[in-house]
Amino acid sequence: MALELKKCLASGCRSLKKVKQCHCRLLRLGLNEDTFLINTLLRSSLNLRATQYATLVFAQIPHPNIFLYNTLIRGLVSNDAFHDAVSLYASMRQCSTVVPDNFTFPFVLKACARLKNTHLGLTLHSLVIKTGFENDVFVNTGLVCFYSKNGFLSHARGVFDEIPEKNVVSWTAIICGYIEFGYCEEAVGLFRGLLEMGVRPDSFTLVRVLYACSRTGDLASGRWIDEYMRENGLCGNVFVATSLVDMYTKCGSMEEARIVFDGMVEKDVVCWSALIQGYVSNGMPKKALEVFFEMQRENVRPDCYAMVGFLSACARLGALELGNWARGLVDGDEFLCNPVLGTALIDFYAKCGSVARALEIFKSMRRKDRVVFNAVISGLAMCGHVGAAFGVFSQMGKVGMRPDGNTFVGLLCGCTHAGLVDDGRRYFSHMSCVFYVTPTIEHYGCMVDLLARAGLLTEARDLIKSMPMKANAIVWGALLGGCRLHKDTQLAEQVLMQLIELEPWNSGHYVLLSNIYSASRRWDQAEKIRSSLSEKGMQKLPGCSWVEVDGVVHEFRVGDTSHPLTHKIYEKLESLFKDLREAGYTPTTEFVLFDVEEEEKEYFLGCHSEKLAVAFALISTSVKDVIRVVKNLRVCGDCHEAIKLVSKVTEREIIIRDNNRFHHFSEGSCSCRDYW
Repeated sequence: MALELKKCLASGCRSLKKVKQCHCRLLRLGLNEDTFLINTLLRSSLNLRATQYATLVFAQIPHPNIFLYNTLIRGLVSNDAFHDAVSLYASMRQCSTVVPDNFTFPFVLKACARLKNTHLGLTLHSLVIKTGFENDVFVNTGLVCFYSKNGFLSHARGVFDEIPEKNVVSWTAIICGYIEFGYCEEAVGLFRGLLEMGVRPDSFTLVRVLYACSRTGDLASGRWIDEYMRENGLCGNVFVATSLVDMYTKCGSMEEARIVFDGMVEKDVVCWSALIQGYVSNGMPKKALEVFFEMQRENVRPDCYAMVGFLSACARLGALELGNWARGLVDGDEFLCNPVLGTALIDFYAKCGSVARALEIFKSMRRKDRVVFNAVISGLAMCGHVGAAFGVFSQMGKVGMRPDGNTFVGLLCGCTHAGLVDDGRRYFSHMSCVFYVTPTIEHYGCMVDLLARAGLLTEARDLIKSMPMKANAIVWGALLGGCRLHKDTQLAEQVLMQLIELEPWNSGHYVLLSNIYSASRRWDQAEKIRSSLSEKGMQKLPGCSWVEVDGVVHEFRVGDTSHPLTHKIYEKLESLFKDLREAGYTPTTEFVLFDVEEEEKEYFLGCHSEKLAVAFALISTSVKDVIRVVKNLRVCGDCHEAIKLVSKVTEREIIIRDNNRFHHFSEGSCSCRDYW
């Protein structure tokens, strides 16, 4: 009977009920002091996450030895019962007959690391030395992890350096410690040291060091690790290959990411999601959609992050129909219960200009964290509903949720779009003195943008001078944008010198100054700027617009003739301009960069990408459909004036999202009130 019981426990019990039955038989047979059987019973309980039952079983043991203590401590730690593990260790220390060994220390140290119990951890280190385990690689690895997770990186490195024979686990522990505190370059250096010592990295080591490369954008090291993995046959693991894909996407090399992805024998939803999100974050939303549809054809069910990537791509393209279709792929309750999915859906609807649906999702969500609130505040502000954004901010306070830096970025952007200078000053002031949120360079950038757009250029410049950090290109660019709007070429030239110093490769700064000169009819100076662009081999980023019709996203560029309906599009444009001129429209040729004849300038204005996209939508959709266009650059002044009149003469509702804000055109007016 005892032998049968041993076999039953040794084979493993698949339910707690079975464990209890074995325990009863063990007691009836008087085997409750059989260390092997009791230990097996404990392990079976802990494997089923029945920590409370295992603790009760342990409490009935008259004289538990170190073997039993280690089993329960390890099981409690494995089940995240860290407080219970520490308490059990304390009770063990009270028993003079039981002394911790090299199996005890690593797990108690892990519990101390998770609980941030530095006092006990330091005491354990002293005991390790007293009990003669200071050279044990497993104990020292536990100490390295403990010190790393508690912020004592120098102590962790000291322990690591003293380990006589380091194994892959100890190397991984110190590498992870450096990564956790942002020392990613040092972590990559340690990985090189691991290889030099002849230690073969495991999959976890590779995943972590690739993550270090992705955090710093260290493409060169990432490629070197990729080459090492190929040479040593370490690419077969799906988790490592997925980390490699993620590293290439984070470093901006989508071609190499796709090569790794295509070479994977086994692809799970995580690697599909990594590629989709990579295309989105690298400005290739149409590619992201293609990969998502490819995943669908492979019958891989999208997870939360694949859905977030797809919705983000749809948001970038203004593809409302596609996003609505994708929403049906997931149970509706998931969007309302999962803040990550809910936030993506709110952001998607807001960026597609469907504010009512974004608010509907927000109100229906069962779990609202700060990220959800921030998403709806930013979405409302971006769409010009600044008052509603202020209302949601007040709601945050009523539910006891503290705002963070991102909250105030959304509020300040809303103030910028609406020209609410006093409100912007108030929120900026309240950040630190009321909510104890330290302003970052992003907040200063918003304030400079707000002041500069309002024509308060001197105040904006003084704010830059008073910043506690050095202004970056975004801050100076905001001031330069105000200079363009108010034609202050003198200040613009000063700002441009700062921008050229920060980003000498960025053609946009030269183009903006050229715009200012052209608008002021200073053609010689504009030509000089354009010549310097040519000499440096830089080109202006071409304008590009997207419009969705029947679930298909169509792309247009300035002067585009590649679309199958090009002939009809240009016919529609010609007809439109005839109607617009009758309505009083005159092309605003000062927005064209080139000093050419008026007729030619009108031609360039007439085939801007947003006009082509609107013309295509007019001939491809019904009169009741809202036209939604997304542009990668700021909408030009002439297009803005023209599309206002288009909305009037065609009686169509047109929404254009440029790289700065929304423009909702209806009955000859725009939601931005010509302030953008």
